[in-house]
Amino acid sequence: MRTRVAIAACLLALGAQAQEPKEPVEVLRQRLAERLSTPPEGTASARPAPRPARPAKTATKPPPRWGYTGDVGPERWAELAPENKLCAVGTRQSPIDIRDGLAVDLEKIAFDYRASSFSVLDNGHTVQVNVAPGNGLTVMGRRYELQQFHFHRPSEERINGKQFDMAAHLVHKDAQGRLAIVAVLLERGKDDKPQPLVQTVWANLPLEKGEALPAQVQIDLNQLLPTERGYYTFMGSTTTPPCSEGVLWMVMRQPVAMTAQQLGIFARLYPMNARPLQAGSGRLIKESLGTP
Repeated sequence: MRTRVAIAACLLALGAQAQEPKEPVEVLRQRLAERLSTPPEGTASARPAPRPARPAKTATKPPPRWGYTGDVGPERWAELAPENKLCAVGTRQSPIDIRDGLAVDLEKIAFDYRASSFSVLDNGHTVQVNVAPGNGLTVMGRRYELQQFHFHRPSEERINGKQFDMAAHLVHKDAQGRLAIVAVLLERGKDDKPQPLVQTVWANLPLEKGEALPAQVQIDLNQLLPTERGYYTFMGSTTTPPCSEGVLWMVMRQPVAMTAQQLGIFARLYPMNARPLQAGSGRLIKESLGTP
């Protein structure tokens, strides 16, 4: 309202001046423009509020792609990312051919597995099963919590040169972040006796890669363990990038049977997802006394 009054006053004043012959019309227009562009005293000129600055886009680098064949196969893992260096230069790498184990009175692994909810994830490298917290094991006075378990075809580890149809790796971690992996060897058995835990996992396979599918039932990992609990143990690494060392391995001696159909289902998803054998490098391997 004040602005309109000011403009009207300017027009009246300039109109009065225009009656005088001394002031050309062009000059009066110029003076009117100058007055209108100058705000009255005590008022602030209205300026549009500055637009908020858009946050800078941060470029997210995708994780390095790796696999089991071709340019991203195990021989090239160390070249794919700096953190994979140990895949080429590590001295305690896994898997290995388990030979010449020292037969000693190994303590039993105290498995603490119970019926739990779970989800199944096809992560592009294997079928991974994420289990609810509360499952774990104790060995050598240390408690390890189960993180997940997954499958390899064929088995990555061998025993005296023998390779098995598949293997399940149960990955555990203690409070200090140290890993302990239990390997359960899987082989073809009677076709009329499906492995119960594997059957439950296969029934809950997700339709898409990268999306974990929560199951509507529970699983009990005790169903995956062999009846005879003798094992081999040694220090090694993860068998996938970044090939971190300092991993306590416990490989169950007695294999667990699966049906041909169960083996075939995984083979359709992953015909081969096993890292080649690594050098033993003179590491100590201990074996439970007795035979399976």
